[in-house]
Order: sequence, then C-alpha cells, then structure tokens
Amino acid sequence: MKEIVIKTPEEIAKMRHSGALLAKVFAMLDGVIREGITTMEINDRAEAFIVEELKSRPASKGQYDFPYVLNTSIDDVICHGIPSASKILRSGMIVNVDITLEKGGFIADSSKMYCIGQVTPIAKRLVNNVYQSMWQGILAVKPGATLGDIGHAIQRHAEQAGYSVVREYCGHGIGREMHEGPAVLHFGQPCTGTVLQEGMVFTIEPMINQGDHRIKQKKDGWTVVTRDKKLSAQWEHTVAVTADGVEILTLRDEERLMGYTERY
Repeated sequence: MKEIVIKTPEEIAKMRHSGALLAKVFAMLDGVIREGITTMEINDRAEAFIVEELKSRPASKGQYDFPYVLNTSIDDVICHGIPSASKILRSGMIVNVDITLEKGGFIADSSKMYCIGQVTPIAKRLVNNVYQSMWQGILAVKPGATLGDIGHAIQRHAEQAGYSVVREYCGHGIGREMHEGPAVLHFGQPCTGTVLQEGMVFTIEPMINQGDHRIKQKKDGWTVVTRDKKLSAQWEHTVAVTADGVEILTLRDEERLMGYTERY
C-alpha cells in the first residue's frame, strides 16, 4: 500500500464530483440490472454511460490488466467477479456490482448489492446486515479516531449477527491513484492503528461471509469465492475525513430517501 496522501479542499471538491457521477452510474443500472441480463451486458451498459454520457473514464479498465469496467460478484463470490456474456442473472441471486470512475484526475470507488427476483430471507438478511456494517464503519470516521475504530465497528456488527469478516481484502486510500494509503481493515481493535486526520480519503468496503471467513481464488486469477460455498456480500463507499466528522462522496439518491446524508 502506498503512502497516505492528504487531500486539499480543492481536491476533495473534485473527488466529490467524481463520486456524484459514479452515483449516477448506479442510478442508471438500477433500471438495467434484472433477471435475464448477463453480467457482460451490465459491464457494457456501464462503460457506455461512463464514457459517452458522463464524459469520464472507467478507472478499473486496464488497471492491473483487468479488461472490464466493473466486477460482478454473485452469491458465493466475495469479490473480483469477472463479467461474462454467458453468466445470466437468475431469480434468487445476490450480486455485488463494484465500479470505479475517474473525472478531472480523481477516482471514486463504490459498490452496491442487487437482489435479483425472489431472494431468500437468509440472503436478504446478509445483504442488509453488511450494508449496516458498512455504515457502522463510516460513522466511526472522524479526526482523532483510528483505523482500528472503523474495523472494530464493522466486525462487531457483523459478528453479532453470526457472520464473519473476510481478512484478505480491505478498503484503501484513493485519489489520483486507485490504491493509496492507508489500508482500511474491516476488523480490528479500538484505539489502534493510524490516527485519522482531516483530508484523508479512503474506501470502506466490508466483505462479509454467511459462513466461514476463509477464501479461495479461482484459476482465472481474479475471482475470489468463499471456501465453504456459502454466500458473501459487500457494500462500498468512498469517504473523506472532514474537520469534525466524515463526508460520503459516493452517496446515492436512494440513500438520501432512506434518511442518510453526505456528512456526519
């Protein structure tokens, strides 16, 4: 992980704009992602919208030689699911769509879970709990708090519900580069780790498993699945540490309707 880059107010304003554009991508996909669509169609619709409508760059395409603009991680896939023309969404699936967007030299990163058709109560409970776990981590962000406070808040909420936190993947600093410092673990101890300060910008993106936290990577070199084949879910936002709290740079309109705001 690279060094931590403190952002100026002007740079955060640019990241705020990138985040707002990324939120528009999800708003568009809300009308696209449904039973019967392929994950490659999702990828292609997102790419066209980012490039043609938003005049922006899909930051994931070409990063580490990844050929697509997003990840689609279904059911037991924890992360890095590869879009495919043969992978069709079916009723009962849960899918994480993870997208990055660069505008004006700065990158925003966010992901959202979609429940396809009739999803079991067990799957829906996992999806909802991981969303709340992410928010527990977000609400722990403020100057003087630590990365351990964020990880602890997420881990406590997830484990109290009977779930496990993936250890091998974490949030990360973000800005001109997709991956900057710090590494933001989704488990940990309070009052430990790097102390947060105004101007830090990073992602919070817990990956939570229904069963055991252990993982397995497939032979394609990208797709990561649960070792016990049980479900996994993830949500992600890009956030900035403010003078007195936190700002969510990738907040979506649907979340505003739920009562969430950009700043806490």
